[in-house]
Amino acid sequence: MDMLKIYEEVLHPSCGAVSTFVGVTRDHYNGKKVLKLEYEAYKPMAEKELFKICGLVREKWDVANISIYHKTGLVPIGEASVIIAISSVHRDTGLEAVHWAIDELKATVPIWKKEFYEDGSVWKGNAECRHGHRKQLNQNQPDQHHSEQNQPEEAHPNQHTQHSHHSHHSHSQHSQHASPHLPASHPSHQ
Repeated sequence: MDMLKIYEEVLHPSCGAVSTFVGVTRDHYNGKKVLKLEYEAYKPMAEKELFKICGLVREKWDVANISIYHKTGLVPIGEASVIIAISSVHRDTGLEAVHWAIDELKATVPIWKKEFYEDGSVWKGNAECRHGHRKQLNQNQPDQHHSEQNQPEEAHPNQHTQHSHHSHHSHSQHSQHASPHLPASHPSHQ
């Protein structure tokens, strides 16, 4: 995930703020040394829920552009697993929206985390998720990108072989377009 590219995706000339959240793999949890994380997702529902989160952000706050990315697969220590970026006229709006969006993502998007510890133990789960879907693994998938945009945009050229991204990108005015990262895009119209 390219933070600068995501930042550029959400920029809007009428906005004075781009608010972000970046979730990074840390090296410890509950007194145990973490070696790496692995994320698995039920892809169809994850994509649907990411679209829904962007729509709900638009209903609750006056924002211009939204991008949400979440990796699946292995995520080493220090690497980002989730990025949320939102542009808004004022910072308070964007910061509130980003805070709500990460909480909603953790509560509704069927993405499961497996932590690998130095002592050989493994912890797996997503206790916060309200969905009870059985896992359907989608490993080694190309990047996925949902987008809503001011103008049609070229598809994102970089494909990762080790990671899959569940993402949603939303602009206030746009045209629908297809992307190799996802079967279809989901624009919101003003």
